[in-house]
Formats: sequence, structure tokens, C-alpha cells
Amino acid sequence: MLSDDLVRLRQARDRMDRDYAQPLDVAALAKGALMSSGHFSRSFRAAYGESPHSYLMTRRVERAKALLRRGDLSVTEVCFAVGCSSLGSFSSRFTELVGETPSAYRARSHDDAVGIPACYAKRFTRPVRHPVTNGEATGPGPK
Repeated sequence: MLSDDLVRLRQARDRMDRDYAQPLDVAALAKGALMSSGHFSRSFRAAYGESPHSYLMTRRVERAKALLRRGDLSVTEVCFAVGCSSLGSFSSRFTELVGETPSAYRARSHDDAVGIPACYAKRFTRPVRHPVTNGEATGPGPK
């Protein structure tokens, strides 16, 4: 893969990290990376081990977990706050990545995380794909 492509892929990934709550789609990300949608998706998967959509949804679920731990927003409010437009799709993806529904996650105690610096909490609460259930990338995500 060309180094220019890697730079543009990294910029697209950074945009997803930063603008996860915005309505992002593969076509817009590919256009920003100066690639066709197909080439962008294939290159992104080759570089990061998962599709752009999967990466974006993982970032959204990661942020949703933080909002749900706060407990002051409903699951529906959290769904829309992280950029998802379908509560059903959000709940399905959340359950797939976290292992429990957003409602169950919100309802249980998170007192064990009180006092943990955010940088550590983020690392240990990051959604992890289970290859047995969905065949996606294994191990920790890209650094």
C-alpha cells in the first residue's frame, strides 16, 4: 500500500474518532481520502483489520458506554448523541460488542470505575469484538 494512501486512511480514521457523532458514511470518507468507496473500504480493512463502518460503530459504542455510565441520559438519547439514527441497530451492535443490552449496561452499578483516570477507564472499557460470534478482527484495535 502506498504511503500516501496510509496517510489518507489515518486521516479518515482520525476523522471518525473525532466526528463519530456526525452523519459519516463510507462514500464521504472515501471522497475525503481521494479514493473510490471500494478501494477505501478494502484499504481500510487491510490497514486496520476491520471495515470503516465497523470501526466507526465501535467508536460510537465506546462513547455510548461512557454516556450510559453517567446515567443521566436514556438509551434513546445516547443512541442519537453518538450519531446513530436507528435505536434497533445501535442496540444490536452495542449488545454484540459489549455482551449486554444498553439498558442493562446503564442499569447496573459502575461504582468500581469511580476514581479511575479517564485514560485508563477508556482502555479497559473499550468494546472488544469476539471472533467466535461475528468473525471480525481480533485483539486490541489500532493504536
